[in-house]
Amino acid sequence: MNSSKEAIIAAIKKNKPDLLPLPEHPEYPYEDNLIEQFQSSIKLNGGTARTGEGKAAIQTYLQENFTADKQVLSLVDGITGNFDVKNVQDPHELEHIEVAILEGDWGVVENAAIWLPEDKIAHRALPFIAQHLIVLLKIDKLLGNMHEVYQKINVADSGYGVFVAGPSKTADIEQSLIIGAHGPRSMVVFLME
Repeated sequence: MNSSKEAIIAAIKKNKPDLLPLPEHPEYPYEDNLIEQFQSSIKLNGGTARTGEGKAAIQTYLQENFTADKQVLSLVDGITGNFDVKNVQDPHELEHIEVAILEGDWGVVENAAIWLPEDKIAHRALPFIAQHLIVLLKIDKLLGNMHEVYQKINVADSGYGVFVAGPSKTADIEQSLIIGAHGPRSMVVFLME
């Protein structure tokens, strides 16, 4: 005695189409001038990218652009801040961070997105709650497009990660662009050797 459900399932199995191969990803090679193309992309996103500077230049940048009374959180060895994230349990404690200095794993030339895994941001809220972001990225970690980056990362490794591609921005129907509307007001990427 067959039920209606069993009859339907049997009919589906009988009429199942053959599996077809998945389409191949199109190739959009970014082989030349990766640095210049990344700088152009991040400029379009409202950020900036600097090259040819070491960690000492970042300390100088901090001194020139932020007063000493502002909270600076650095998660990069060799760059000092004045806020210790180790004792933060509640992300609300990060609300007064003026500058967060982070290190990215991979950068995408086509859109200037930088992959930040959870182990490099300490708290998921940090890249979004800080007023300003400074991100270090090694030049040899620049790839052309998102397809290439996804081949390099395993999103299950860290449990969480995020692509950040410049300061936050929003625009309304009147085409008024606001940068820093609901997140960082600026983003500077230091491309390092």
